[in-house]
Amino acid sequence: MAGAGSDAPERLERFRRLAATGLGALELSGHDPSEELLREIYGILDDEIAESLRSGGLFASQAFLQDRLDAFNEAWGGTAFRILALPGSDLMVGAFQLSPKGSGNSIRIYRQSGSGAGLVSAIHREGVPRLRNMPTTRAGDPQFLAAWVGPQSSRENTGLRLELWRRRGESVTLAWSADALEDGGLLVSQFSWGAEELSFRYELRYPGWKPGCAGQTEQEDLYRYVAARETFVLTRRRVHNGWHREFHRGLARFLSALNTKDDRALAGVVADEALRRRLPTRLEADLVCDEAEGSPPNTVSVAAVEPPGTRAGHPGEGVGPVSGRPWTLVFRRTRDGWRLAAAAPVEPFSAKMTR
Repeated sequence: MAGAGSDAPERLERFRRLAATGLGALELSGHDPSEELLREIYGILDDEIAESLRSGGLFASQAFLQDRLDAFNEAWGGTAFRILALPGSDLMVGAFQLSPKGSGNSIRIYRQSGSGAGLVSAIHREGVPRLRNMPTTRAGDPQFLAAWVGPQSSRENTGLRLELWRRRGESVTLAWSADALEDGGLLVSQFSWGAEELSFRYELRYPGWKPGCAGQTEQEDLYRYVAARETFVLTRRRVHNGWHREFHRGLARFLSALNTKDDRALAGVVADEALRRRLPTRLEADLVCDEAEGSPPNTVSVAAVEPPGTRAGHPGEGVGPVSGRPWTLVFRRTRDGWRLAAAAPVEPFSAKMTR
């Protein structure tokens, strides 16, 4: 491999050995790389880039640095290294994928200063890093957009973190992040990005949201970079399957009325007195996915659990103790909101709906 210094072949060989004995074994075992292994690998990569930057000229160009990193990619097929020059600055940003699972990956920022060069900062997140150049600020500060893309779920949703990083003086700091939209990060079904526009559709977390279930409420946001404010600003928002969040607000009111023995509030959700009398004194929501009929649905079946020690019926009307018995609840949409239409405990071979 061509290089700016005599240590390049040795570094490449050291990397090849570490990748084969370290990264390869981890991929087979499913374990994450150790801190010691990551320090050694990134030390090799940092030295490789710093040497070229110190050499200057063609050796410090984005094209030459990418050529050197491609040699490491070829040495071990499980990696993906990309370098990005920030226009009008002495900064280079690298996206380093050591694992497709997202563990141990890094975005690393390098600076060339006179005859010196080296690592300025390293960013570590879960996911596969991607980079995109951004326009400079009004003061001429360089900045870049980083996306950390996680593995797909069983429903083909993908974890996503979006961050805008900007140089401030001698350091590079986080200027904007999409993390504030959802605790724990975004889980997106659609995502597109440009230098000045971001669009993503993501699952919302709300009472009643269950991981891995279809048909739940999602939000689709469009953000545009506004130069006058030097940040991304929400310009459009659409809600998909909003009925599901609305439904679970109604379900929460039903469970609260039942569990607090608020007969008046319960009658507002369960019009049939005979059905109210057959309900247990307490129910808790289950994690089983809801079953909806239609789009948007007018009928939804949900699972609930009667906690151990609960007696069916209102106080004084118990029919005996049960232990963690599952129930099926059927709600129908009316002009006044969601109302309970049927309910029954799930019994082996004979589950009868009480109406």
